[in-house]
Amino acid sequence: MAVEAERGPRARVRWLGLWDGYFVVCHLVTTALVFTSGAPQGRRVLALGGLTVAAVWYATLGRPLLTGRGGGGRRNVVFCAGLVGVFALVVCADLTASFALFGVVPMLMMSLPARPAVVVAVLVNLLPPVAWWLRPGAGDPPPAAVLASLLGVALSALLGLWIKRVVRQNREHAELIEELQRNRAQVARLSHRAGIAAERERLAREIHDTLAQSLTSIIGLVQAAEAEVADAPGLDGSRRHLALAGRVARDSLAEARAFVAGRAPAPLEQSSPARAVRRQAEGLTAQTGVPVRFAVEGAEGPLPMQVGVVLLRAAQESLANVRKHAAAGRVEVTLRYGAGRVGLVVRDDGAGFAPGEAGDDGVDAADGRSAGGFGLAGLRARVAECGGVMTVVSRPGEGTSVEVHLPVPVRGVAAGAGAGADDDA
Repeated sequence: MAVEAERGPRARVRWLGLWDGYFVVCHLVTTALVFTSGAPQGRRVLALGGLTVAAVWYATLGRPLLTGRGGGGRRNVVFCAGLVGVFALVVCADLTASFALFGVVPMLMMSLPARPAVVVAVLVNLLPPVAWWLRPGAGDPPPAAVLASLLGVALSALLGLWIKRVVRQNREHAELIEELQRNRAQVARLSHRAGIAAERERLAREIHDTLAQSLTSIIGLVQAAEAEVADAPGLDGSRRHLALAGRVARDSLAEARAFVAGRAPAPLEQSSPARAVRRQAEGLTAQTGVPVRFAVEGAEGPLPMQVGVVLLRAAQESLANVRKHAAAGRVEVTLRYGAGRVGLVVRDDGAGFAPGEAGDDGVDAADGRSAGGFGLAGLRARVAECGGVMTVVSRPGEGTSVEVHLPVPVRGVAAGAGAGADDDA
């Protein structure tokens, strides 16, 4: 997969490496011919200087244009105009430098559209005869030179068109490879989503056929028990516990049905994350009698659904551990909103545990490894999927603190630092 991902860029620049080698050979041969020509020394120096300028001009402006990273349009015209001007100067200084046509014409063909490139290439091939005629006392150029010039015009056009076609094919090949890579990545994403959807559908069927049916039966039994003790004296506590059991069973059934239907958790469907967390705190007080202080710090704002779900699950798991293990006398639940982040802190003054021991629900507080349970380990995985951080701090006899911090897009949290709700559930 990684090798195929590199084919596009390799195909895009392979032809340029070959061209660079060809350009260097042309430049060195032309320089050698000028250096050994019989022209006056001043003219040779001028021609050699022009060839050097042409090489620098290509390296700084022409090569980025050929790779497609140097812009286009007007810059191509500027590059070609400068190249033709330097070549004209070099040819006027020493006709031996006409050998540079083998490098100049292909660059013109690669830099300009086909028709303008052919026209400019023809004009450039006519520069050596024109330079001959302009020399004082030169007379008419030899017929062989005229024929060579005409042949150069034809070969330049054919060579340039061939180069342009090769360049276009290489670029199209590179673009096809890149498009193939994008399509394969998209297919992989779609396959992954299809696998998730299939697994979710399977779990939904299992939940519908097992847990949901069992919860429906429990609700029916609780309602029957409530009817039997409705008028019995001295059973107020029993009626209260039955009502609480019925409420918990109905909430659990609603969550199971929401999962089966692919909706958001029931507590979040018609309320904000803050209200959903508050309801969990009130539920702990109703079930155990332990007072829970709930507070919202910062300005409450809308949150992405995934973040809201993680906050709700964090509150459910932390409060469930308080109910099962902590034997706490007081609990504090704080929801903190900030710019680009949101956090949940659940503290209790219960029994606590030593770091490294199996803590709440069988989870090691030091690294979150499971020792038989899935509560905090699963919650830690949920938080990590959202890019958040979860910490558990506890000491024997000093209670436990569970903190969850999640990143949120700035638009997802209202700015501000005003105090929110602060009360005892």
